[in-house]
Amino acid sequence: MRRLSVASLMTSEVITASPETPFKDLALLMEEHGISAVPVVEGDYAVGVVSEADLLAKEEFRGGTRTRPAILSSRAAKRRWRRALGGTAREVMTTPVRTIRMDASASTAAIELAKAGVRRLFVVDVEGALVGVLSRRDLLKVFVKDDEALRAEIQDEVFGSSTWLNPATVDITVHDGVVTLRGLLERRSDVDLAAYFVRALPGVVGLENNLSYEWDDTLRPRRAEMFG
Repeated sequence: MRRLSVASLMTSEVITASPETPFKDLALLMEEHGISAVPVVEGDYAVGVVSEADLLAKEEFRGGTRTRPAILSSRAAKRRWRRALGGTAREVMTTPVRTIRMDASASTAAIELAKAGVRRLFVVDVEGALVGVLSRRDLLKVFVKDDEALRAEIQDEVFGSSTWLNPATVDITVHDGVVTLRGLLERRSDVDLAAYFVRALPGVVGLENNLSYEWDDTLRPRRAEMFG
């Protein structure tokens, strides 16, 4: 069954800055385009990223409201103070850039976003060049698939190709992304396999598996039956 890739969900038009982009221009880029971060690019490669939090460090330490961090202050506090002094993208950006390959799966991207606790990943090609950006909101696109389109996809891909089961033996209904399966299959393992592939399909919100089976091929024969 084909998987949903990062390339199919990412935004390919990325607003970028150069390392020498002035601080004020960075703030203007975010305001004008309604974005919360800008990748800093040299050639085709992202070398850093400037987020709203990076820029707000200047306000945090403005006008003596906060002084230079003490020697025993955390590394994070010292980084914010150094960014507060910066006047260009190079001086305020965060490194390294969190990236993901364009051929990675949507599931892999979701895991990376959750582990890193970030809002976005910058997408790169096999050479490492920046080709797009993938946000949490982009990943939500998988759940706006039309119910009828999702039903047809389950019928064709799950029962028509991935499991080699006869689609005519299963009744498939989809409502608000929740899939209901009804029908009689030959083996219990077929029921389990169908459920596995349906749940793995992008866009499926939930599954009500009402499939039944004629015989349970998952039960192990008793020793007495095995040896007569």
